[in-house]
Amino acid sequence: MKNLYYFNAVNYENKIGIKSWAEEDRPREKLSGQGRRALTDAELIAILIGSGSRNETAVELSKRILHHYDNDLNKLGKASINELSNFKGIGEAKAISIIAALEIGRRRNETESKALDVIGFSKDAYNIMRRHLVDLNHEEFWIILTGRSNKVLGKELVSKGGLSETLVDIKIIFSAALQYKANGIILVHNHPSGNLNPSDQDIKLTKKIVDAGKVLDIIISDHIIISDNGYYSLADNGHF
Repeated sequence: MKNLYYFNAVNYENKIGIKSWAEEDRPREKLSGQGRRALTDAELIAILIGSGSRNETAVELSKRILHHYDNDLNKLGKASINELSNFKGIGEAKAISIIAALEIGRRRNETESKALDVIGFSKDAYNIMRRHLVDLNHEEFWIILTGRSNKVLGKELVSKGGLSETLVDIKIIFSAALQYKANGIILVHNHPSGNLNPSDQDIKLTKKIVDAGKVLDIIISDHIIISDNGYYSLADNGHF
């Protein structure tokens, strides 16, 4: 009898039309009727995950996830598939949908209306590289390769590391510079901690690369440190 009751209850619930659901259970209809800006963050995420469970609506589940990340979409945007899958009601497919949607939003926000051909200031280098380095939970070290008049020839990922550091092989940096026939290099890496101040290791590494560049007549014009909070230019702050 218990199983039959459960079966009938489920069938009854499935027969209830969408129009009979509570307003918070109908974010799709709310978006259609009132527009995208009328929805809360939780309601938008609820649309992504599609459904909740017997004990929790999709909106309630979304609120629980957001609360875990202090209602901060930037923090949620850094979550991994495994982290999101730890929430009851979120499987791998739903976790991937959330991550993909937030990444699209980040790329839209960071999309350059026109790719910079020439770097005149440190902010130009930051604008080129920030989309690659924000929201990362690990360090990455990149280089921007420039030709005459600081024309951008390309950008290359040199190394990936852990939370607080990454090992950099100077030979790889100058091998790329020679392949591009570059006259100059701008060093770029991120600080996942959010601290923009260069470490002693950052300063020592910069000096080492600058000295090596002099041998090859390749100018290291700046070292940019990027975090979610902005950027720090070693050149602008007197380290060159």
